[in-house]
Order: sequence, then C-alpha cells, then structure tokens
Amino acid sequence: MTRRTIIVMGIMGRTPVAGVAWQFLHFVEGLRRLGHDVYYVEDTLAWPYNPDTGASDSAYTVNYINRLMTWCGMGDRWAFRDVSLDRRVFGISESALQDVFERADALINVTGSTELQESYLGVPVRIYLETDPVAPQIQIANGDRYTIDFLDAHTHHFTYGENIGKPDCSIPTSGYKYFPTRQPVVLDWWRTPDCLCPAVFTTVSSWSQSNDVTWNGETYSWSKDREFLKFLDLPARSEQSFELALACSDQSAVSLLRSHGWRISDAMPLTRDILPYRDFIIRSRGEFTVAKEQNVRFASGWFSDRSATYLAAGRPVITQETGFSAFFPSGKGLFGFTTMEEALEAVRDIVRDYEANCRAAREIAEEYFAAEKVLKNLVATAGL
Repeated sequence: MTRRTIIVMGIMGRTPVAGVAWQFLHFVEGLRRLGHDVYYVEDTLAWPYNPDTGASDSAYTVNYINRLMTWCGMGDRWAFRDVSLDRRVFGISESALQDVFERADALINVTGSTELQESYLGVPVRIYLETDPVAPQIQIANGDRYTIDFLDAHTHHFTYGENIGKPDCSIPTSGYKYFPTRQPVVLDWWRTPDCLCPAVFTTVSSWSQSNDVTWNGETYSWSKDREFLKFLDLPARSEQSFELALACSDQSAVSLLRSHGWRISDAMPLTRDILPYRDFIIRSRGEFTVAKEQNVRFASGWFSDRSATYLAAGRPVITQETGFSAFFPSGKGLFGFTTMEEALEAVRDIVRDYEANCRAAREIAEEYFAAEKVLKNLVATAGL
C-alpha cells in the first residue's frame, strides 16, 4: 500500500466525551497502523468549553486533546484551531499545519464535523464520512442549500447507513453516491480477560435529543427515549439485570425506568475519560440497546460505534434492527430485534451459552470491524 498523508478532522474537543474520543482514536491509530502519515485536526468554529463548568475554556480543550493523542503515541501529530482566540493553532505550529494541508493526499471529515474552509479545498481527496445518516439526506431532498454546498465541498461521500440506496431503504439519495463503510475498532485496545463473567447487561446512551426530521408529511424522531419505552418490561420479563448509563435530566423518566427494574447510573462521570468508559463495557455481560427511530423506520442499516466496541471486547450485543443484519451475522454474539419476544429470546440465548456468544462477538468484531480492514477498504474505495 502506498504511504499517504491523511488528515482526520474531528470533534474530540468540541464533544469531550469518551465515546466520541474512542471514535476518532480508532481512525487515527488504524490509519497509522496501515503505514500512513496521519494527523488529527480540529477546526469546527465551535468555542472550546469545560464540561464541568460549562464555561469557555481553551486550556481544558487543548489539554484534553493532547492527553488523548499522547495516550495513543501521537502527541506531536494534532492541531486544534481555537476560534475563541482569533483562530490560534494549538498542538503543531501554524506553519506546520499549513504544510500538512499542502502535502496532504486526503482528509477524512469524520461525522461531517467540519465546514471545509477555502484553504482546505486544495486537498485532492476530501472524504465526507457520515456517522449519523437520515437528517442530511432529508435536508438535501428538501432543498437545504447549506447542506448541499457542505456535501459538494467533498469529493467522496461515505456513510454508516450501509443500506442507503438499497430497495428496502426509503432514505432519499438525491443523486449522491454514498459508499458504505463501518466503524473501525483497534481490536487489541479492547481485549478482555477470559475469566470475567459479568452479571449485568448495559449500555451508555442519551435519553432525549431533538433533531427530528419531516419527510412526506411524517415526522421521524432522532431521540431514543420512545424506543426504550417500548421495551420497558424487559428486566422483569427476562429476570436478568440491565443497567442504563444515561445522560438524562428527566427525573420522572429515571423513576419510571427504575420502577420497572432498570438500574440507572449517570453517564456523565463515566464518559469524562476513555479508560473508565472502556472498563464499564468490559465489565458488562453484554449490551442491550435501541436505535434512533429515524434509523429504525428508514431501515438505514446503521450500526453503533459503541456496539462495535462491545463486540471487540467479546461482549454479546442485542440491538434494535435497522437493517444491519443484511451486512453482519445476527443470531450468535450479535442479535438484531424488532419485538419484545425477539429481545427476550436473544437474552435467553446468551444466558444459555455465554462463552459461545462471547467468542462469536469477538469473531464478528475481527471480521467486520477491525480498523485495518475497514480503513484499508475506505482508502482504496477513495482511490488512494
């Protein structure tokens, strides 16, 4: 493979939570292990802030990004452009950053986080990598000029919605070619001791968010609360333990969940750093989670970054069906469900033969989510 200079553009500082950090660390490390010259650059025009105080705080953001990049051995290969300090560059110098963009073969705009400035348009391959499909496609179909111009600034468009463009997926493509891709995971970062046999199914999630879309007169929710509520009786009916680490300020919702047997913990302390978050997943029996209504109803084929790390940790995953079962094996180690009965049967299968399901989960991660495999294919598809 030809060695390329590749810039990963992201939001680790703008959204300083562990799940987001792992997402970008998997990209930069996976590309590095393929032999590429890799840099992480954050230039989102968002003001830096300290999540503990809610105040603007450049020092917190800079230290956070530096700590993450140093942890993976790339402490000298990142840049943060601070809009609150007249676009000052932290990390590598301004001149070094300019040099990186001048010689870059490609940039990967992960999550579509960055509006590409004029100076970035000289990079020959500019990849838009969409981790949350549906809303952008609906905006484009509705003629949203900003979103159209945003996507048009890129040369290639990749999505985690692997079913987009297929006959059973109703998401409009508006003439764009979306290349399917999936979550890269650095597998050895998630290897777990064989002796662990945890008791509690878990997940980490937000509860209520607002980014709904309207298409053909119908509204599609971006929030997970209504999907979780469909399975409110799962702990009682399965006689198993379930914990939701939630970002949720709605105490009535928390009380309702607890009254139906769910353990509820606060996601915020857990997600402040990457290692406690990873330990939480490793110490879980497996994951039970739902998907956003948009992905369920449109059958986007979307799959979760977090679920991919459960699989890498050898932890079985039970997750709401979005059409992903057309692309990944479902029924051992990974279970897609649409009904309560299907969710209950998945729980029973895992309890009957936990070790076999753990092995199957890890095998799925090795076959479908290994960072080197995923990113080698992405780079090749982009013609690099």
